[in-house]
Amino acid sequence: MNNDDFLFNEDVADSSEAAAVNTATPWLVLVVDDDNSIHQITSLVLNNFEFEQRPLQLLHAHSAAEAEAIIQQQPDIALAIIDVVMETQHAGLELVKTIRQQLNNRRMRLVLRTGQPGEAPEEHVIRDYDINDYKNKTEVTAIKLKTLLYAGLRSYRDICIIEHHKAGLEKIIGCTTSFLQCSSLKEFASLILGQVAFLLGLEREQIYCCAAINSATADTLQLDVIASNVASNSQLPPEVLAKIMQVQQDKTAYCGEDCFIGYFTTHRGNENFLYVSKGTKLEQTEHQLLSYFSHNIAIAYENIRLRELMRDSQRELSYILGEAVEKRSKETGSHVKRVANYSYLLAIKGGLSDYDAEVIKLASPLHDLGKIAIPDHILNKPGKHDADEWAIMQQHAELGYQILQHSTNEILQMGAIIAQQHHEKWNGKGYPQGLSEHNIHIAGRITALADVFDALGSDRCYKKAWPLEEIIELIRRERGQQFDPALADILLNNLDDFIAIRDAYPD
Repeated sequence: MNNDDFLFNEDVADSSEAAAVNTATPWLVLVVDDDNSIHQITSLVLNNFEFEQRPLQLLHAHSAAEAEAIIQQQPDIALAIIDVVMETQHAGLELVKTIRQQLNNRRMRLVLRTGQPGEAPEEHVIRDYDINDYKNKTEVTAIKLKTLLYAGLRSYRDICIIEHHKAGLEKIIGCTTSFLQCSSLKEFASLILGQVAFLLGLEREQIYCCAAINSATADTLQLDVIASNVASNSQLPPEVLAKIMQVQQDKTAYCGEDCFIGYFTTHRGNENFLYVSKGTKLEQTEHQLLSYFSHNIAIAYENIRLRELMRDSQRELSYILGEAVEKRSKETGSHVKRVANYSYLLAIKGGLSDYDAEVIKLASPLHDLGKIAIPDHILNKPGKHDADEWAIMQQHAELGYQILQHSTNEILQMGAIIAQQHHEKWNGKGYPQGLSEHNIHIAGRITALADVFDALGSDRCYKKAWPLEEIIELIRRERGQQFDPALADILLNNLDDFIAIRDAYPD
């Protein structure tokens, strides 16, 4: 083949000028041909070629086997120009199959080039092989070669962008699932930092997550930093705060080379911001992913905030109901708060999940709700009850269950179980059902121990508070009798933690 047919001489001359130094990551292009002159002329023509301000780096292989080895070492090759006839008549075609089927490389753009078109009919090749172009060497001039490069690199670039967006969206979907599993704003805020870093492949450098607590009617903006990578996250650096204030005034996100500031509002009127800076230029695709991510944050933030408000309301309702009963029996409202916190601690140290422990904590203040139906002269009797009075007094467990059992609320359902079973005993000698060991719900066993521990240490109308030493001795004695032995051990082995709760909620 005559090289003048392959590349016009004037095109070669124009391409031989020295290229300016470019330190950007180069596009990798593989030239596969057993004719060494093809490699030389291709290198000469593409000497100063650039696409999107990135230079070209040519890789050279003189056989299909050599090309396969290079591709395995360099999986991010953008384009391969492959000769059909090399060590065999169809070596190039077999290489195409290997790249697509064995190496499973679908991104690389493949262009077949042949000087012997009769060996591989064009229509057959285009139909049966996963290639992007087919060229006869006699048709390829310098300008056509460059055109081929531009088209191939654009196609490769677009595929990479699509794959990057796909991976980013998969991460965002995963983030959304994780957000929905958060039980508190603190957990949510910590997760944001990790997910943003994961989304962009960053360490937690210069990432701030800010939530504005002002309502739509507020006169001034007050920022509450709910997460930050810095040790002290109570205040934002002045330059970050200034940018966020500008975004708040503009009511729109900011996408700059230096940082991204997401802006999103909730239906309650709160304004929220996500500030991300990684110390280097943020690409357009990163801005797009962060924008999608910000909208997910807004939805998740509102849901978690609402969940916290509902949980706080449920906690307050449980305390109010529990305290109302305690006041009837002339006891203090601190009893139900202590029992709730004792129960939570026992549940956590007993291996229950944070969620289950929180449910028990919210429900345990309802353990004596049935006492609301016990007559005052029995409930507040200063002396010992006779047999009839004691029988009536014992009814409070079943009465509490009956009051709560028909609720569909998870907290009240747990409250029904606790109300009914908190006087059951490990040895089966409790009431009202005489349940034993693990037939007693774990919440009932936990609240039974928490209730007794607190009641013995508190003044009642029928007794004075016991000294701590006597309470500990009774728990040791009733371990495996009245109380679940594993729970009794937890309390005895972590006594300081329980005493700290008692001291935090005094009568």
